Order: sequence, then structure tokens, then C-alpha cells
Amino acid sequence: MYYQLAILAALSDILGGLLLRYSKINKIPTRYIVGFASGIVISTAFFELIPESDVEKNYLYLGLGFFTFYLLEKIVMLHSCGEKECEAHTVGWIAAVGMSADNVVDGIGIAVGYQTQPSLGVLITMAVIAHEIPQGITTAVLMRDAGFKFSHVMATLVFAGLMYPLGALASGVVPETLYTAIIAFVAGSFIYIGVGDLLLEAHKRFNIKVIMSVILGAVVLLILEAFI
Repeated sequence: MYYQLAILAALSDILGGLLLRYSKINKIPTRYIVGFASGIVISTAFFELIPESDVEKNYLYLGLGFFTFYLLEKIVMLHSCGEKECEAHTVGWIAAVGMSADNVVDGIGIAVGYQTQPSLGVLITMAVIAHEIPQGITTAVLMRDAGFKFSHVMATLVFAGLMYPLGALASGVVPETLYTAIIAFVAGSFIYIGVGDLLLEAHKRFNIKVIMSVILGAVVLLILEAFI
């Protein structure tokens, strides 16, 4: 089942590029989407992952996840964009490598979470999808503005998306004794992504609707938690 969840996560990368190409998403203030995603990702870390991570024993992995993704984002210089115009970032295959590293970790996290508790795997997948759709849009925008053809944009997103099933497959060699450590690592990465990437990007300008979008994302996660 977690392979299917990993494939759903992969499709979210591709969906970001397709939305930019074939919808009116570029006319929508995407900071609301980014704000909503941040609410889901942060809530998943605090309400789901940390309680399952045995954090007293694995706090170092929690911090490692945070700082690993901090360094990755700063080196690759690719993050979700909440404004109509994105700042110049590194694009192309360097960005694809950075996204792929991120996605392998998420794929392992989805599989480990599902094997720990199926509902946890589902919620991790939803948080990944919430984050990856705006990131996919950002990647498509930046590559388009850098002069890449649409086919090259989609090839990059497909390549990055394939890393989720690869990560899920790689989880097969992870011993169960490391499951809580991996969950702690993913929690740390989600805290950075949710706060250091999504939330800061959404709040480049004060907007009460963005605040409500963030809160809505958290509420949606809690509602889903009650039903899954």
C-alpha cells in the first residue's frame, strides 16, 4: 500500500507543472496555497510525527532533519514561491538533484510511517503532496522563465517524482529499530519546510487571508486525523 502512496506523492510534483501549463493557477495568488500547505506540514510534524518519534531518545535526529533540509534548501536555492514573481534561483538539473534528495527521504518516510501505523503513512503522504504541489509550480515557473522548454520542465518533475517510489523501495533495507529515528528525522525536515520555507514565503507580505489559510491547513489536518 505504501508504494501506492509514494506514487501519489510523485504525481503531486508532476501536477504542479501541469497546473501551471494548463490551468489559470498563475492568475491565483499562490501564497494562499503555500500558506495552506504550511499549516498541513507543520501540523503533521507537531501532532503526528513527533509523538510517534520517541523524541526523548531521537531528538538528535529531529535536529538533524531540520538542519539537513536547511542546508539542502540553501545550497540548491529552490523553495516554494508565494508571489506572482519568483526570485532568481538555481534551476535545471541542479534543482532536480536537490528535489530528488528531498523526495527520496519523503519516500522512505511514507513507507516507514505506513509500516509503523497505516494512518501515519497516509497523513505523511498528504503533507508531502501539500508541499510538493506549490514546489512543483515554483520549479515550473523558474525553469520556464530560464528558457527551458515545457518538455524539459516535465522531464525534471517526472525524474524528481520517481524518487518517491525509489525511497519507498529503499525502506525495505531499513531495520525496524530505526523507524522512530527516521520518523524524528522526517519531523525535523517538515518543521523546516513548513516554517523556514512555506510559512516565511507565504508571509512576505502581511495578509489576513494568508493567516487564515495557514490555520485552515492545520484544522484540515486535525479533521483528517480524526477520520483516518
